[in-house]
Amino acid sequence: MPILKSSADIGIDLGTASVLIYVKGRGIVLREPSVVAVERDSGSIIAYGSEALKMMGRTPTGITVVRPLKDGVIANYRITEAMLRHFIRSVSSPSRLFKPRIIVCAPTGVTTVEKKAIMDAAMQVGSRRTEIIEEPLAAALGAGLDITQPYGHMVLDIGGGTADAAVISLGGIVVSESVRMGGDRMDEAIVRHVRSAYNLLIGDPTAEAVKIQAGSALKGYRQDLYDVKGRDLVTGLPKTIAVNSDEICTSLAEVLDELVQLVKRVMEKTPPELAGDISERGLVLTGGGSLLHGLDQLLSRETGVAVHVAEDPLSCVVLGTGRALEEFEGIYSQYVMLPRYS
Repeated sequence: MPILKSSADIGIDLGTASVLIYVKGRGIVLREPSVVAVERDSGSIIAYGSEALKMMGRTPTGITVVRPLKDGVIANYRITEAMLRHFIRSVSSPSRLFKPRIIVCAPTGVTTVEKKAIMDAAMQVGSRRTEIIEEPLAAALGAGLDITQPYGHMVLDIGGGTADAAVISLGGIVVSESVRMGGDRMDEAIVRHVRSAYNLLIGDPTAEAVKIQAGSALKGYRQDLYDVKGRDLVTGLPKTIAVNSDEICTSLAEVLDELVQLVKRVMEKTPPELAGDISERGLVLTGGGSLLHGLDQLLSRETGVAVHVAEDPLSCVVLGTGRALEEFEGIYSQYVMLPRYS
């Protein structure tokens, strides 16, 4: 990975599941899980990102693997700051003279205190000025939508910890709502289902793999089987069972219904003229959760509008942040939220 000048401006998608970093003029330079391995006694960090993720569920008693962000916001400030510092240093050379401007994404529903924690963490890792951009705006920009025109676009961004739905027109959010659920809630639902149906205990990484390989938002949409390995709660011994797509769909029903209701609530609040635009142009899905098979068809069936998955849904938010960085002095400066720290 090339070392970049520390003065280069940086865009960060600080997600519950992963951190993506965009450097102005260079594009996406880092994509790592938001995971850290910590020594229990000393509190010192021994691994970050993908290296820490490999340890999840496999650590001895002296080491714990933590995710410092929960539901799209900082749950552990110290570890989040250390993780950000590590990732930024891995793609930039240290300098006391030149500090980057940093733009960080945040869900629309964050509180003032949560927003300040995000900005403080960015400032502590060496930013000369920190801005926050709302995730639906960044997602829309990253999906290639022209949000400056006087017509409506609707975006649903489904991350690991939050789902944000917004209607955007003339460069701003007209209607939005954020719920603190996303891919992590799907994983938890799969863990509960496997435990209830098979008396088998599995971890979150296994549930994530099941969701990717056999997950579906519609019954009958897929016919995949997936072997799931875990610990039998009756015998205490290792056990392998096979799950199919339809039962995973059933286990996700509650989470999927929350997503449908979120979209419907935002549509119900949308002004009539913009509702007509959405009826014509449809809904755009971004974020890792949008990759669940059949989710676009489920939402289209329940809402009556066309639903499109963005070309690169996992990268839309950080790409939109990068677009704001690249054109910050121009029209996209209006998308960045106040207050600013400098």
